[in-house]
Amino acid sequence: MPHLQRYSIEAGILPTMKSFRNSVRARASLVAAALFFAAGVAGAQAQQTGEGPRKAFLGFDRNDYPGDAALPALKRHFDFTGYWLTNPPGEQRNSWTGKRSVLAAQGFGFLVLANGKTDAEIKASGNDPAALGRIDGTAAVAAAVREGFPPQTVLFLDQEEGGRLLPEQAAYLFAWAETVAASGFRPGVYGSGQPVSEGHGQTITTAQDIAAQVASRHLNPVALWVYQDACPPSKGCTLHPPALSSSGTEGAEVWQYAQSPRRKATTAACAKTYAPDSNCYVHDPALAGIFVDLDLAASPDPSHGR
Repeated sequence: MPHLQRYSIEAGILPTMKSFRNSVRARASLVAAALFFAAGVAGAQAQQTGEGPRKAFLGFDRNDYPGDAALPALKRHFDFTGYWLTNPPGEQRNSWTGKRSVLAAQGFGFLVLANGKTDAEIKASGNDPAALGRIDGTAAVAAAVREGFPPQTVLFLDQEEGGRLLPEQAAYLFAWAETVAASGFRPGVYGSGQPVSEGHGQTITTAQDIAAQVASRHLNPVALWVYQDACPPSKGCTLHPPALSSSGTEGAEVWQYAQSPRRKATTAACAKTYAPDSNCYVHDPALAGIFVDLDLAASPDPSHGR
């Protein structure tokens, strides 16, 4: 991913309930006060009904498996983890293979991810883009089954390049997604949520383009995991990010708000939250040297892979 890892994140747990906004008269009765508190909690935990703030969950992702010994410390800070089904970009092996049961035993949820082809790779393959998408989609499903992920798990295609999809990219991506959907799994895309100028004051993000094409072509729904590490809206390498709705992509199920190493052009305003080597690290002695990308989701198991 345009990703990788970052600096000293404040240790701690992401708050799960916002302060009450409506003032309430004090009650003399302890019972009445308890009822007031309970009602506030219920409102803060309404996640998908529009009745109150959505609870948020933190996760991390990285190309290299962090090692079994690091999992208890990582679980102190994170609810879910990225999980590669294929070799990550630029890698010759996949160190996540066979680790699903170990991670599940520690209580992690999952973001299940398969490497996608770049535009140059699609063109160089010599294959029809849609045919190539079907081949890669079939391979992703086979890997998910081997790794023990249940049917209806969301499999995200790693789409590294931003802006509006080129015709061959769209043919590849949607053929991949339709193949995954036909297999009994659910398709998703990891793609850019950063606006790209199209001239005349108009901008587009990859996520917006995907959502528009899914709707106009009446395709199977595609879950969106967007990367948008620009500050703002991101606050950088921190365990206290803005709300998921701040990602700028309506309907995004996951927001990657910090990457390792950081992209200097978009993160100057939050550079101090990253380490001197430009990576993002959790401020925890047990995790020294393990850089991470940071993600926010409305579910502790965004791929529903447990």
